[in-house]
Amino acid sequence: MAAVSSTSESGDPGGRHPPERRLLLLGGPQAGKTSSANTILGDEVFQAGTETTHSNVGQTEIYGRRVTVVDTPQWAIPGDPEDDEDDPSAADENANAVAETDGPARPPPSLDSEGPCMGAILCPPGPHAILLVVSVAQPFVESQRRAAEEQLGALGGGTWRYSMVLFTGVDKLVKGTFVEEHIANTGEALQWLVERCGSRYHAFDNTMKDADDNTQVPELMEKVEEMITDNQGWYFEVNELILLEEEQARRALEEERMRMEEHARQREQMIGGPPRELRLLLLGWKGVGKSSVGNSILGRRDFESGQETELCLRRQALVSGRRVTVVDTPGWDWFSVRRTPKRIRQESQRGAALLRPGPHTLLLVLPVVSSLTARKRRTLLAHMETLFGERACLHTMVLFSCGDWLGRTPIEEHIQRGGRELHRLLEYCGNYYHVLDSKTPGKDSRSISDLLDKIEEMVRENGDDAFLPIQSEWLSEESSQSSDNTEPEDDCRGCQLQ
Repeated sequence: MAAVSSTSESGDPGGRHPPERRLLLLGGPQAGKTSSANTILGDEVFQAGTETTHSNVGQTEIYGRRVTVVDTPQWAIPGDPEDDEDDPSAADENANAVAETDGPARPPPSLDSEGPCMGAILCPPGPHAILLVVSVAQPFVESQRRAAEEQLGALGGGTWRYSMVLFTGVDKLVKGTFVEEHIANTGEALQWLVERCGSRYHAFDNTMKDADDNTQVPELMEKVEEMITDNQGWYFEVNELILLEEEQARRALEEERMRMEEHARQREQMIGGPPRELRLLLLGWKGVGKSSVGNSILGRRDFESGQETELCLRRQALVSGRRVTVVDTPGWDWFSVRRTPKRIRQESQRGAALLRPGPHTLLLVLPVVSSLTARKRRTLLAHMETLFGERACLHTMVLFSCGDWLGRTPIEEHIQRGGRELHRLLEYCGNYYHVLDSKTPGKDSRSISDLLDKIEEMVRENGDDAFLPIQSEWLSEESSQSSDNTEPEDDCRGCQLQ
């Protein structure tokens, strides 16, 4: 931001265009910005009583001078429990504020609400005065002070030279009480704000704007002229770079909101009553971190990691609105199917049988720190096809474990460096893959949610073959030795993805 001289705005020599003054109104919830803007404009230009989500501009002429007024969305009040600790009466004051204001409390600003820069750009090349609207009917505590400071900070440096406090609702003051007494009695936060504005303030009673003897607007404009004179005729110029950054941040929030809404809509289409179920079977070599991955997915330590898994173990939890059932299995040999004991191969099949009528996804766990040779890849695929058949590839996803080893390296770059054998493995899996930091269960819920989204995408792609059906020979081998306390017939009760 920069302060720029406005002496050239005193009007053109021909007098065809009157000189202009530009006012930017900022304030918190129910401060009375919109009503004050209408009072200055002398008409109901803006719709009062509803939340302002986008900046609006209006113009009028006062004593031969064109006045531009910009109303802006309310600023957000940051929540801080320390406020209540520092000021025990803060909670009571906030409760009283709701009772004293007109109408119900409004919700916080929506994600697509604009910031102060967007309002400033509507009065180019910049406002002569920034009016900080504060209602005397609400307590002005530390959180409001911080909000005001953050809003002006977003505009850039030097804003306080152009700022003035505009008090509203003075008709609600106790009869005989002046604004000066209100400032002195309200507390340090309000006193700080007024002092920061160079002790410039004005008071509005928006209920008397239609009165014939109403002088509050002309008096406000006189104070604005005094401030402009003190600033040597300068106005506050908007820095387009800061505006661009704010607009990009706003758009990012809006895109995220739309993405979440679309995600929720897709979920609603798939939900048919009880929480839907995803059935996941963890597979892979010995020591690749299958148990840790299972704990990360479920968000808790249900599987014993750090030691060799001997028997299949099934656990279940609600994760991101879904019922997720995970079965951990013993590990395979790295180099040969024959070297994997028959008991381990049968346990893998029994693990699938614990997910009857079948697993939606076979998660092939592969550490990002391990290199994949041609022999290792052939061994993995031989295990998959020997144990689960040729169509297992339609339900298999590579799940990279130990993702924290990547640091800031994207998983796509790691795959690119992984060589031909890794690419061939991913092609076998239909290029379905995901990466997890499996050290701390529940650490990265966003990554787990993304994994479940990919699994549901795979389910939709598979259509009628949404899961890998278990085979009769797997059931004949099913043993009570499997470490699980859940009856098999209960496995998919309420499943909506079958």
